[in-house]
Amino acid sequence: MPPGRRLCVYSGGFLSPRLRRILTLSGWRVTTGLPRAGDAVAVWGRSPRAWRGEAVAARAGVPILRIEDAFLRSLRPGRAGEPPLGLLIDRRGVHFDSGAPSDLERLLAGAPLDDPGRLSRARHATLRLQRAHLTKYSAVDPRLAVPGPGYVLVVDQTRGDASIRFGGASDLTFRRMLEAARDEHPNAQVVIKSHPETALGLRPGHFGAADRDDRTRIVDAPVSPWRLIDGAAAVYTVSSQLGFESILAGRTPRVFGQPFYAGWGLSRDEAPVPRRTRRLSRDQLACAALIDAPVWYDPHRDRLAEVEDVLDHLEARARAWREDRSGHVASGMRLWKRRPLQRIFGTERALVFVTDPGKAAARAARDGRGLLVWAGREAPAHRAAPRLLRVEDGFLRSRGLGADLIAPLSLVTDDLGIYYDPTRPSRLEALIARSLTLTAPDLARSRRLIDALIRRGVTKYNLGRADLPKLPAGRRILVPGQVEDDASIRLGARDIASNAALLARVRADNPDAVILYKPHPDVEAGLRPGAIAADAADAVLTRADPAPILSAVDEVWTMTSTLGFEALIRGRSVTCLGQPFYAGWGLTRDLGGAPARRTARPCLEALVHAVLIDYPRYVDPVTGLPCPPEVAVERLASGTALPSGPGLRVLSKMQGLFASQAHLWRRGRDG
Repeated sequence: MPPGRRLCVYSGGFLSPRLRRILTLSGWRVTTGLPRAGDAVAVWGRSPRAWRGEAVAARAGVPILRIEDAFLRSLRPGRAGEPPLGLLIDRRGVHFDSGAPSDLERLLAGAPLDDPGRLSRARHATLRLQRAHLTKYSAVDPRLAVPGPGYVLVVDQTRGDASIRFGGASDLTFRRMLEAARDEHPNAQVVIKSHPETALGLRPGHFGAADRDDRTRIVDAPVSPWRLIDGAAAVYTVSSQLGFESILAGRTPRVFGQPFYAGWGLSRDEAPVPRRTRRLSRDQLACAALIDAPVWYDPHRDRLAEVEDVLDHLEARARAWREDRSGHVASGMRLWKRRPLQRIFGTERALVFVTDPGKAAARAARDGRGLLVWAGREAPAHRAAPRLLRVEDGFLRSRGLGADLIAPLSLVTDDLGIYYDPTRPSRLEALIARSLTLTAPDLARSRRLIDALIRRGVTKYNLGRADLPKLPAGRRILVPGQVEDDASIRLGARDIASNAALLARVRADNPDAVILYKPHPDVEAGLRPGAIAADAADAVLTRADPAPILSAVDEVWTMTSTLGFEALIRGRSVTCLGQPFYAGWGLTRDLGGAPARRTARPCLEALVHAVLIDYPRYVDPVTGLPCPPEVAVERLASGTALPSGPGLRVLSKMQGLFASQAHLWRRGRDG
């Protein structure tokens, strides 16, 4: 398509910046002028105002493009103000209009759809949709209860929707569908699922209170459609996308209209479309509908994308919405952290900060909120809250130190324990154990993330310091220093619990090695305790980033430092004298023992998936949106970070001046 070709529009819907941006990236120059030769006219599907563009296009003799939302649209409906993540740009028709073939139908009817690689992508995309409970509007909560299994699922739609009329159906079709569901399953409960826009009060549906009876109920809560499908004995639909999703889930829906997914041998069709004679597999249907037909958009990178990029984005958005939609009370949070915490956890409902642990737990219980507690400041009274999440910095944190009051790009939340405390289970441990079930595409994503971290030199803090000095020749062992009053030392170290003792043990076990000591950045900056004698190692690497150091050493010996995990990522041998989160899984030499419950043996890619993809939450400093780790890596590599502000910089300097009295404002691991 020639870049900059004019696309003339005559509807206010095309004023959407996101919509215009996707069209621009697709090679169109959107304008409201009259079309000339070589131009095209865009209309929104079969909307009531599409006639304007149709009339102009007919007079000018130019083609029409019909635009519609793709099948993974957004977190919330467009009528709630959310822009789309993808479009169907159709030169022939509209996917829901069975009167004539659309571009999507032509793909389904005639495209080869047999490439093994693309079918594998479609299969994995389907798995990710189910696993993350993603759908057209992904503001659904899989924790919400659904009826007991064995019911008949009847799917409602918004009254007057174009997909009904142009899909060969009407309001009466919904009545016939409900009657058929009741007649064909006389002993089953009937569950009517309301459309999300109906549940939000934006548009009426076809069913209401009058349709309830002893065996019929209406579900209008934002439950996961995948959970509803899973418990259904049968699925009845007119033309809803939920029918498509039920096919992807392995069901054969009873279809009363003529949607794009009907007629291919994957549904029981009340009104077949005669021209659709091909028989497709679920993977072929998914390949055409999710990979080939849509134009996808990446809001973080402002570019066209693949469906996998949209899944990455929506997984992060949906997780944040699900965890935060009821709001949180926050306790044990230092004052400077409140703004970044609000930015990450308070976008759905503003955080309420309560210092007193008992009052915080009571407020959370009274208001139906969760309770966020900085992990190092958890008190017994906090545990009275119905939903407690311990918060800590993530493993890809920032460009700069937490002790310098630099806001984090990632935080972890843990409902079981916290990753640095091996004395009790944590959510991270559960994720690592579960990582054994990850698929080949999941592990390939981890491999790409590992490669990006190595290529871009990204670590936890990314200080951007001086190049690595010339190092002594020989077998080099890197010993990372730690903050000696850190909770990870108190809880995860046993016989070796100080930097001096660690160095002495390394020297005793490796008398012929070159021992390189890297002070912890907070200690080096004079903000935390843990300094050692200058002659305790062969070289002390001050003011140096760990990434180039790790490329120049053979081994890492550590108590519990996260740098040991970064060494594993870079293929280095790691010996642990303590019990960090990455020890005990068969990837390290564990001289400090390991919790007996860590019996899983994941590969490195599985461990990385649990630690960097599944466990933390990330925020994009450019868009302010929740984001996947790949975006965080790009931001950290490019130098983009969350702002700290001049006031915080002054406060961090004052904190350094009073570092010797740190116990007055810090307790345990509080940032």
